[in-house]
Amino acid sequence: MSTPAPAHPGSSDTQAVAAVCAGFGRDVEQNLAQIASYVDEARAQGVSLLALPEACLGGYLSVLGRGRDGSHDEQPEDLPPVMDLDGPELRRVAEVAGDMTVVVGLCESDGAERYNTAAIVSGDGVLGAHRKVHQPLGESLFYSAGDTFTAVDTPAGRVGALICYDKAFPEAARALAVDGADIVACISAWPGSRTGGSASLAEDRWLTRFNLFDQARALENQVVWVASNQQGTFGTLRFVAHAKVVGPGGDVLASTGLDAGMAVARLDVGGALETARRAMFHLRDRRPETYPAALATAVPARALHPVMAEAARA
Repeated sequence: MSTPAPAHPGSSDTQAVAAVCAGFGRDVEQNLAQIASYVDEARAQGVSLLALPEACLGGYLSVLGRGRDGSHDEQPEDLPPVMDLDGPELRRVAEVAGDMTVVVGLCESDGAERYNTAAIVSGDGVLGAHRKVHQPLGESLFYSAGDTFTAVDTPAGRVGALICYDKAFPEAARALAVDGADIVACISAWPGSRTGGSASLAEDRWLTRFNLFDQARALENQVVWVASNQQGTFGTLRFVAHAKVVGPGGDVLASTGLDAGMAVARLDVGGALETARRAMFHLRDRRPETYPAALATAVPARALHPVMAEAARA
């Protein structure tokens, strides 16, 4: 477990935020018990917002395929159990959350489609939900994609949620920042590299990317970034761990490293944002009228770049 970052001296608005690094499988009851344990531990440290990993309620996929077209040669052993946003599992999360804001991952169904979802929950129930938009490798074979990015008001402040691969796309975090998010909880089940992995997770290239994305998204949007991750192994996946809290200046305030546990940071969120944005306020200084339409649609970019066009056809 990481050492909590110190509070700013003299601040009366200091709050604690935390990210969990732990493994979660198919046993829903065991997962709920583990979630309750982390909530209790977080409450003892005065945490106002706790982010648990992607798929923490029912486990993630046991394998990620080689492509999006179904030509990969491996299939998951089974699929995560389907849950409803108003179902008994999230009601139990709400019961243990109380006055804390808790972000959890689940496989959600709307009756027709399955989604990889992050639910933002408090004792009042589900305050908001994000369906994972960006799908890596063969994930689209098992989940439908979401299509929105929205921040919600919570007892811990205005919070937006992302899931794992969403963090690789600057537009996703920027959409939440523009919608007023002060805190972004990005929950993950981010594994090590499959094709170029290292014997040591500490040297894995996908861990490098995971950490860089966390710091870059926090810095470019000048928000508090709370990044959870799964830990250990599930099926063929070996997760890179490294749950962390990143400040609006891109500095890592707390991290679990490769260990299971909870990264806790104490800070005055409003004061930290004000300090980071005092001189150079990135959201204010944007020039959206100059940005090309290709940022909003992939079609013009593919038309302009033959390599991208060829990749899109492959």
